[in-house]
This record gives sequence, structure tokens and C-alpha cells, in this order.
Amino acid sequence: MENTPTIYYTDELKDEFSTFKTTPPVIDGDYPYDDRSFGRQLKRFLVYRIMIIPVAWLHSKLAFHRKTVGKEKLRPYRRQGIFLFGNHTQPVGDAFLQACLTYPRTNYVVVHPNNLMVPFFGKLIPHLGALPLPDTIPAYKNFRKAIEDRIHEGHPVVIYPEAHIWPWYTGIRPFVDTSMAYPVQLKAPSFCFVNTYQKRRFGKKPRMVTYVDGPFFPDESLSPREQKKQLRDTLYEHMLELSKHSDVDYIRYVKKEEKDG
Repeated sequence: MENTPTIYYTDELKDEFSTFKTTPPVIDGDYPYDDRSFGRQLKRFLVYRIMIIPVAWLHSKLAFHRKTVGKEKLRPYRRQGIFLFGNHTQPVGDAFLQACLTYPRTNYVVVHPNNLMVPFFGKLIPHLGALPLPDTIPAYKNFRKAIEDRIHEGHPVVIYPEAHIWPWYTGIRPFVDTSMAYPVQLKAPSFCFVNTYQKRRFGKKPRMVTYVDGPFFPDESLSPREQKKQLRDTLYEHMLELSKHSDVDYIRYVKKEEKDG
């Protein structure tokens, strides 16, 4: 694309380019990961089913002209808990767009605590099924139990293993295997999805086309540590392959050493 804006980065694992900057709240042992009160459940139903799903669907069509390829691969697993690993390329959109990916099943999304501070939407995110990353050991225990419970109840859990947001990025950044511990230990199927960006006949912004692939399972003949690495490598390779469907850079990313050279 002509006049494509350029972002220079130094570290694919650590650099963050979200446009929303704030001081995140501390997620401690008091955070209500598993509030099953009637009021909380009613709010979740009203926010998720009545408001978020229609808004997310409209947003995906109007802002991104989005379509999904491969969603049928999820159908055989619609009655059991699964993990979905995706690339992180939209600051607010990612949390909302994936509500449509598993509809009519309600999913849960692992998010950075920063998301809770987004004006207006931050107050809705917990009702969307957000599971903010914990800051303390008691919070981690609650966070882990919440993931286990959601999987055992048959819900999808969405994880962005790249961790940091690179808006409109068309590649797949390296990521660690930490989050692969969940499907390994819970013996749950894993899927990957990749939001790609493709040229449109009319309009400046690319179209988002989401590709889904899986299921993937760890090799149980390996040790748990080796299973995490094997599953991570499998997901990464498939995500790299799916990312090749992108055919336009709305934002160009260049490593700083390449610029200096």
C-alpha cells in the first residue's frame, strides 16, 4: 500500500504497540474470577447475549468486513471445553471479535488487566468472560481454577500467546509455551485461529479473514514439559502457515537494527 505507516520494533517478544496506555489494576486474591451470584450471571447473560454479540457481529462486518474460514472444525467439539490460540492484532477488537467465533457457545478470554481500564468497555469486559492475568499467588490459584472450571463446563477458552498487541500485524510473532500447560494438564483439544488482512476491491482498510485450524493434541508419550513445547511448536507452525493468506500491510513493521543498517 502507498504511504503505509511504519512502526520500528526491537523485540518481538516484549514490544507493545497498543494505543491505549494506562496503569493496570492489581489482580489479587479478591478478584471475583468465579462469581456465580444470580446478579453476576444475569448481567453476563444480558451483556453477552443481548448486547455484545450483536455489537461484535456488526463491528466485525462494518469495521473489518470480516469472514471466517474453517469454523466447521469446531463443531465436533461443541459440547466440550476447548482452547483457542490466536494472533493479537486489534487493541479492543480481539476480545469482542472472538465472541462471534464460537457463537452460540459462550467463551472466556484471557486478557491483560489493562483491558479492565478501557473507558466504558472496561466495565463490560468481565461480563464478556474476561479472565485477567493474576498478579499474586492467591489470584493465580483462583485464575487457574477458573480456567479448569470453564473447560470442565464445556466452554471455549481463548488465549493470545503473543501477549502484546501489534495492530494490523500480518506475521506471527514468537511466543513461549507457558499457556500450553493448560491443554496439556486438562487434556483438552487446542485450536488456532489467525486473523489475516487481505486487499479489498474498494476501501483503504484491508478485509479481515479469520482462519481456524485444529484440533491439536499433545503427544502423551512425552514428558509434560516436552508436551508443552511440542504443542507450542505445532500451533506456531500452523499459525505461520495460515498467516500467509495476508496479502497487504496496513502497517509495516521493521526491526530497528534493519533501519540502522
